[in-house]
Amino acid sequence: MIKINLVREGRAVRGTAAAPQPVAMAAATGGAGGGVQINNIIVLGCLILGILVALGYWFWNQRELKNRENIVAERTIEAQKLESIIKEVEQYQRRKDNLQQRIDLINQLKQNQKGPVRIMDQVSLDLPDLVWLDSMDITAGRISLSGRGLNPNAIALFIENVKNDPYFEEPQVGAVSQLSTSPLVYGFDMNFAFSYAPKNTAPAAPAAGTATGTTATATTATGTAQ
Repeated sequence: MIKINLVREGRAVRGTAAAPQPVAMAAATGGAGGGVQINNIIVLGCLILGILVALGYWFWNQRELKNRENIVAERTIEAQKLESIIKEVEQYQRRKDNLQQRIDLINQLKQNQKGPVRIMDQVSLDLPDLVWLDSMDITAGRISLSGRGLNPNAIALFIENVKNDPYFEEPQVGAVSQLSTSPLVYGFDMNFAFSYAPKNTAPAAPAAGTATGTTATATTATGTAQ
């Protein structure tokens, strides 16, 4: 009688059919692990790239900030230099103004000192022969003087010279009177305004008739005084 052990055969057959399963599982496990590694590499690459970009931006920002700080420092130095130059210019301007005031004051003092001397020189130029002055007063731009002459014609010539002088205005003449007979002396007085700047218009030449009329007036005044 023949006996067949089916249990062992079934196990052998089952064991034979189940043998390839570990290989398939290993292949499946190996494929999943490779995908995870690729994802990790991509994530790590993106993370490194982000860090590099952030570092690049930080370095660029620091460089720009440094450049701006340098520009601000240079502008500050230039502003300080300009401020010192402005102060020097202001000091120079103040010294110039003070010096100009002193110069103007000195010129004014010189003008005041030269004024009476110049007026006396101008009067002496207009003073003809045979006429002399006893007194002269200068007040508020006007000259008041009194004098004497040996004849009325010389006094009339002096009045005409003052009238035609570009530095003097029209004179106001007082009475011409005889002071003594031996010698024959006549006295006069007059006043007129003066200017340190000459008149613009040239003085007109005295006419013969005007001089004669002035002489006649002086002669008449002399006769009245007698």
